Formats: sequence, C-alpha cells, structure tokens
Amino acid sequence: MAAQTILFDFTLDAGKTATSIQRQEVARIVRNELEHVFTQLELAYSMESMDNGYFSVLHENKDTIITCRIFQQGLLTINVEYYLAAGKEPVLSLDKGKRLENALAKSLQALSGQKIPTLKRGDVARYYPSSDERIIEYDIDTLVYEARSPFQKIQILHSKTLGNMLILDELQNIAESDLIYTETLMGRGIENYEGKEICILGGGDGALLYELLKEKPKHVVMLEIDELVMQACNKYLNSICGDVLEKRKTDQYEIIVGDCVDYMKKFIAEGRKFDYVFGDLTDIPISDAPIGECWDFIRTIFEHSFQLLKPDGKYLTHGNGTSCLESLQLFEEQLRLLKPKVKFTTTKAFVPSFMEEWLFYQLTTSTNLTTTATTTTTPTSCIQNATSNTQIVLTPTIQIYPLELSTKEPLLLHSYTVILHAAKTQQLPQNLQNNILPLKKQRKKRVHYHHALVS
Repeated sequence: MAAQTILFDFTLDAGKTATSIQRQEVARIVRNELEHVFTQLELAYSMESMDNGYFSVLHENKDTIITCRIFQQGLLTINVEYYLAAGKEPVLSLDKGKRLENALAKSLQALSGQKIPTLKRGDVARYYPSSDERIIEYDIDTLVYEARSPFQKIQILHSKTLGNMLILDELQNIAESDLIYTETLMGRGIENYEGKEICILGGGDGALLYELLKEKPKHVVMLEIDELVMQACNKYLNSICGDVLEKRKTDQYEIIVGDCVDYMKKFIAEGRKFDYVFGDLTDIPISDAPIGECWDFIRTIFEHSFQLLKPDGKYLTHGNGTSCLESLQLFEEQLRLLKPKVKFTTTKAFVPSFMEEWLFYQLTTSTNLTTTATTTTTPTSCIQNATSNTQIVLTPTIQIYPLELSTKEPLLLHSYTVILHAAKTQQLPQNLQNNILPLKKQRKKRVHYHHALVS
C-alpha cells in the first residue's frame, strides 16, 4: 500500500499558451479528456497569472487529486495522486495511463507527450539517485533495518533482485548482488597482496576486508568511524562480509573505530608504513570547482595516505560514475597537483546496484608504471602458457603497459576487471596467438557502497 503519483508531461506550441484565453482553452480540453477516465471530476481551485500561467486542482470524490499547470512557454504538466490500499486495483493502470496520454496528446495537438511510470510513495523507499543525480527506481519490498548513528542515517532494504542493500544518508551503497565493485577496487588478479601490509580507510560494510583476507596479506588495519554501520552489516549483510566484523582484532587484521584522519596522523608519527592504502570513503563530489568540505577532505586523505605508503606502495580508491565527466576531470586535476608527483591508472566496471558504470583509480609514486592505462571489465579470453615475463588477458579493448612477472602458470582472473600486461612490447607475442582459451565467468555476486563523508 502506498500513495500513487502519475505524472503527464506535454510540450505544446507556445503560441497556444501565450494568453490567458488560450490557456483556459487548453484547460478545458484537458478536463474534457480527464472526465472520460474520472467520471465524477470536480474543480476545487484554479488560478491564473501572467507570469506563472494557469494552475488548477481537480478531484474525484475528494479521493483522487489532479493538479494541472499550463506554462505560457508551452509546457503542460498533469499530476494524478491517490492512495492505493493493499489488494486494490490501481485507479490508473499502465495501459489506461498510456491511452489517456495518447488521447490528451491528440486533442491538444501536442508536439510531444509522456506518461512517467507511476511513483509509489510512503511505504518503503525505492527511489535513489545515480551518480549524476538521475532517479533510479529499485524493486524494494521490505525495510529490513533503520537507525541513525551520530554520523548518518543507516538503512538496509531488501531488493527482489539485489538482495539486502545498504543505504547511507539516502545513497545506495552495497547489496548482495555482485562482487565486481570490490574486485575492481582491489584489482584482484592484478595486484599481489600476499604478505603485504594494508590500510583500509572506511570500508565499514566489511566487504573489502573480507575479500582482502582471502589474498593472505601479512596484516590489514581498517579505520572506520561508524560502529553502528558495522553492527548492521554484520547482522544483515554477512553474505558479503563473512564473519570479519564479529571481532575487532585478530592476528590477521584490526578494526579501529574512530576518525581515520586522527589515526593516520598517529601512524605517520609512529613511522608506520603500508604496501597498500585503500580509500573506501566519500565519492568524488559533483561540483563545478574543487572547493568545499568534501574536496578539502579528499586532499587531506591524499596527503596523509602518501606519507603512510612505502616507496613502492599504492593508493587504491573508487571515483564516481563514468557519466560524471566534469567531476572526474576535476579529480584528476587534483591528482596532477600532488607533491610528490603521482602516476595513476584507471579501471571501470558496471556495478549492478548502481545501475551504471563506475570508475576506479590506482595511484603510485613508483617509477614502475610508465603509461597511464584504462581497463575494461568484460574479459573474453586469456592466454595459456604465458612466458616468464608476460601476463596477458584479452579484453574487447586492449591497453598495454610494462609489468615484470615471474610465473609461468596460466592466469585466471577471478573477476571481470582485466588488463593486458606485456613486458617490453606493444605487440601480442606471435607464439601466443594460437593459445587463447575461453575465460569462464568465475564471478560471485556482490556490490559496492558509497561510504558517507564521516571521517
């Protein structure tokens, strides 16, 4: 049960809505067509303004409310709203709504028209923004958990296709739907974490920590400010975090609850160094300029992270949706301003719970990488019997940069995140061209979340 909101939008010839008399005629046509569907329609209120056009409120039995607005520029909007009780049929079904839109468009001789799918409001939250602030509707059917910590609003909702889904401050974060976000962030199959020391900034859902521990690192420390997020994920999202949030300290890892910046300063003072630092914190802000609290926070994280990295260490982080070109460009401009100079590569993956493609960054001050490369996330094949200095995975679009390898074993990547590495060559070795085998999908299911700016 929920309030149902149906929206109709029409573009008319502006010459037909320029005067009050013309708008009154449009309103008459609209009401005539509406009365074929809502037979007991009554006018409750109307208003006319030279600056703002025509506005009216109609109702059927004071139950279904319809608002109509006619702008002098030629735009007509009609909003239908009513309450639909459980088990009841909708007043305006999809097909009925399409027929009404078609009738209105013909009678008004509209240049264009659209019926927007019914918005369901009030029972469970199901609408969330994409990275560039488009509306996405999820198939949410249950509110599993809701609480407010000192830092943010925390919700776990159940999606029919994505499973349980973590929402922080009205932003979708992670769901039980796919692993590709975490594997792309960590570069599984590309980075070697065995025996390494790792620091995670944020990561309160436990997913990154859980996956990293499978790679046999020497030790992982995770800095997360929100204890309540970890408690909620441990109970309702343990399919993606295992049991790593059950304890705060083991021989393999330590979870420190607190402001990550404070603990980074402490580690710097102690001279502590890491092979990898993960920034699983705020997304790149959507803004026109790199100013404000979020950008200051990002610059602080950069500054402290590179003081914590070993000379050949890496900083790995997520960016934003690939459609946010201006913000990604601002972010990369900030990377180029860092001192000492850093080099970065990018990878991208389509994340089902985001319903869009996401960009990830790998930063290093090392001279090992000589080319900035971009990887895709749909591998089609891999090379068997690779030579001792070559690791090759084919993608629909191939990028190459040097990498020294010691293994002679066939390489099977665990995720969709792939890149072509070939030492001292820009050509696919001739002796390997006939040794391409299909790469079977080995992907488990799980997704990413946007960590709120709380540190």
